[in-house]
Amino acid sequence: MIFTDPLTNLKQFGLRSIDNVADLGAGSGTYTIPAAQMVREGKVYAIEIQKDLLQRINDEANKKLLSNVETIWGDTERVGGTKLKDGIIDAVIISSVLFQAENKVGLVQEAARILKPDGRVFLIDWKNSFGGLGPRSDMIISADAAKILFENSGLKFEKEISVDEYHYGLIFKK
Repeated sequence: MIFTDPLTNLKQFGLRSIDNVADLGAGSGTYTIPAAQMVREGKVYAIEIQKDLLQRINDEANKKLLSNVETIWGDTERVGGTKLKDGIIDAVIISSVLFQAENKVGLVQEAARILKPDGRVFLIDWKNSFGGLGPRSDMIISADAAKILFENSGLKFEKEISVDEYHYGLIFKK
């Protein structure tokens, strides 16, 4: 179930056609595919631990004739786990991943590691559990707690954007 429009959110984030993007915990490509459509001169790296989801992303990218998507089987919660080099990414997307990450600090540190100077992170996560619609309430990471987590890893809060009634959207800069 998708509550929000990834393309609208990515436009608010401000992806440029030349950006190299990493979608950490890409899932089935909800953000990977629209990002690839926006960054025609750049590349989108979809990093996911579940191999079957990576195949779905590859299939969808092929169907849409997107040659700028690269899928990587990797662990986004471990520094070095994305297998990307230091400082090569313009924009990182972390959508509905933080609440379920076992190593939240590792996830944020990996995002910071792969970002170029002045690179940005777009974090989308759940505001609440909404009576069982979202994750359990004890799994929710508030926007304020997320800001602290990212700032402790050297990223600067830039702004909040409106995503939908169930999720918040935060942008951080390296």
